[in-house]
Amino acid sequence: MISLPLSLVSPSGRNGRLSVLIFHRVLSQPDPLFPELPSAVEFEAQMGWVSSWFNVLPLQQAIDRLFDGTIPSRALSITFDDGYADNEEIAAPILCQLGLSATFFISTGFLDVGCMWNDRVIEAVRACGRHSLDLAMLGLDNYPLNSLEARQHSIGLILKRIKHLDQSERDEATESIVCAAGGGPPLPLMMRPHQVRSLKAMGMEIGAHTVTHPILTRLAPEVAYEEMRRSKAELERLLGKTVDLFAYPNGVPDQDYSADHVRMAQECGYKAALSTAWGAASVRSDRYQIPRFTPWDRTRLRYGARMLLNLRRIESVTA
Repeated sequence: MISLPLSLVSPSGRNGRLSVLIFHRVLSQPDPLFPELPSAVEFEAQMGWVSSWFNVLPLQQAIDRLFDGTIPSRALSITFDDGYADNEEIAAPILCQLGLSATFFISTGFLDVGCMWNDRVIEAVRACGRHSLDLAMLGLDNYPLNSLEARQHSIGLILKRIKHLDQSERDEATESIVCAAGGGPPLPLMMRPHQVRSLKAMGMEIGAHTVTHPILTRLAPEVAYEEMRRSKAELERLLGKTVDLFAYPNGVPDQDYSADHVRMAQECGYKAALSTAWGAASVRSDRYQIPRFTPWDRTRLRYGARMLLNLRRIESVTA
C-alpha cells in the first residue's frame, strides 16, 4: 500500500531521491517526560516498517550513488546524532537483527564524561522536588513543575533560552540551573570510546559531530574550524580509519551553521555533511547540506504517509 507511491515519488537513477532519518536516542522503556523518544519496542517496529518499504543503504554509499545517478528507488539511510550510550546498547543491536546499518555522528568531547549540557538541565528539572523552579537570578523566569506537562513545557523553554548562548555562558548557565534545581552529578548517558569501536565492529558507519556540540554560528571562525577538524581527527585515531561524514550540531541552515561552515566541512576533508532541514535529497541538492527527517507517528500507516509527504519536499536550502 505504501511501497507503490513511494516508488513513484522516489524512483531510481538520475531522478532518484534519498530519505535520511535522524534519531538521537532509543530508550529501554518509554519516558513519560519525552514520549517522542522511541522505546526499544517502538524503534524495532518502526525499523521493521522502514525495511519493508525502503532500500536501506549505508549513508556514504547512498550519497555517492545519489550524485552519480545510480541510486535505487525508495533509497533511505538511518542516522543518529550526539553519541548516546543507548545507541550502541539498544539501537545498534536492533538494527543488526533486522539487517540494517546506520551512521552514528559522535561529539567526541562527551565520550567518557557523562552527559551533554542539555541533559544536565533535563535531568535536574526531572528530579527537582519542588512545584516550581525560580531562575530569576539567572535572568530567566519562574518555571512551573507541578505536573508532567508543566515540566515538559518548562524544560523546552529553559533549553530554548540558553541554547544559543556563547559556549562558556551556556555552560555557566547550565551549572547554575542544575544547582538551583538541586541536581546531582552528570548521569552516564554518553558513549565510552570502546562503544564507538563496538559500533564499527557491528558494521555501522561513524561520522563526526564536532567536539563540544556548539552552535557553530556562535563561534569565531577559527574556533569553529577547529571543532570540525578535531572531531574528525579524534575519531580517526580512535577507529584507525578515515571519517568522511559530518553533521552540523543542531543543524538548522543559516541559524546554526552558515555558508562559511559548509566551506569548512569541505576544507576539513569531509566528503559530505548533513543538516536537520526537512526534506529529501536529490541530485540537485548540496552534498554538504543533505536534509534529514523522522516521522513522529505511532502507527504504520501514518508513519509511511509522513515519509511519503517528506519525499515530496526536495530540499534546496543553501546556508
